[in-house]
Amino acid sequence: MKKVTFYLMIMVLSLTVIPTNSIAAEKNPIAVTSNTKEVPENVKTLLSRLDEIKAMDKSSMKSSEKKVLRKEVRAIKAELRSTGNGVYLSVGAIIIIILLLILLL
Repeated sequence: MKKVTFYLMIMVLSLTVIPTNSIAAEKNPIAVTSNTKEVPENVKTLLSRLDEIKAMDKSSMKSSEKKVLRKEVRAIKAELRSTGNGVYLSVGAIIIIILLLILLL
């Protein structure tokens, strides 16, 4: 009985996916214009400061100097996160997306 329901579910899913793919293929492609967001000046300065810190030779520094740099990097990263640039997905959302992709493809 379990095999019959499994095969029935697979058949129903395949029948629902096939028509949507054929309908989608018939539409004319639309040219998408990309809206490039300009990066604000303060974000550029923060990113350049992070690059400077990464490029530094830290082997000759004292541990207190390294500690100050680590605190600065953490503060810069926290400020960059607070600017709202980026998309964050929860683990649950990622699992749902993966399941939908598996079921629909």
